[in-house]
Amino acid sequence: MAGLPHRQTEILNIARTTGRVMVEDLARRFEVSAQTIRKDLNDLCDQRALTRIHGGAIIASGVENLAYEARRFVAAEEKKAIGAAAAARIPNGCSLFINIGTTTEEVASALTSHEDLLVITNNLNVAMLLYRHPRIEVIVAGGAVRRSDGAVVGSTATQLIGQFKVDHAIIGASAIDQEGALLDFDYREVQVAQAIIANARSTMLVADSTKLRRSAAVRIAHLSQIQTFVTDSPLPAGLATICQHRGIEVVVAMDKPGADIDDGLPEPAPPALRSV
Repeated sequence: MAGLPHRQTEILNIARTTGRVMVEDLARRFEVSAQTIRKDLNDLCDQRALTRIHGGAIIASGVENLAYEARRFVAAEEKKAIGAAAAARIPNGCSLFINIGTTTEEVASALTSHEDLLVITNNLNVAMLLYRHPRIEVIVAGGAVRRSDGAVVGSTATQLIGQFKVDHAIIGASAIDQEGALLDFDYREVQVAQAIIANARSTMLVADSTKLRRSAAVRIAHLSQIQTFVTDSPLPAGLATICQHRGIEVVVAMDKPGADIDDGLPEPAPPALRSV
């Protein structure tokens, strides 16, 4: 961005490369105080270049998603925990959809010890993780492969999804707004996700808490259309209320310390909805 001080420009470049930046890491890198870095991050957030998360910041975008490899670095530990918690709720001997996303890939990684699964996916990364396992049958949706992330999107993929009626769907989202809308960036990907929801008996959303601080332009669905929400920390009050009223099971995959004042994050909702 034009006119930024050199250090802030470098911080922004790092965030674009790795997906997120952390206060302590930046303070060591630039040999300045954590307070100085927090001011830099606040300035970049004021210009809507970054969005604050606990202990750092991520790229802010309501139009274009982060590069897929960069997204792997964002909340990596949280996604792994979410993947394990989600997989634990999938029984052996069932059928399921898994759509595109770095979090859904973590679910697939955690499913490799399951038996007698039928997995239909539009995610080539998921297919590569699972196809070698003899007790897991994998069907890949046909169509054009998106080079950036291995997603199969478009009408052909949507039509294949429509030929199945499965037990479970595992979906991700790029953003979740305060009203409970699940959002993404590519309308072709959204069409596949909508078909997945429509053709599953039960839908599980897997999304880390950074998705609550992002925006995207295309609506996938509403929280009321899912049955289980697996995330990494207690939901803010508004979303927790929606889930409670709609009977959505909220699974908190890991406990994290509360945000400090400098991060400007809201206090988490009480953990009354945590599933154990």
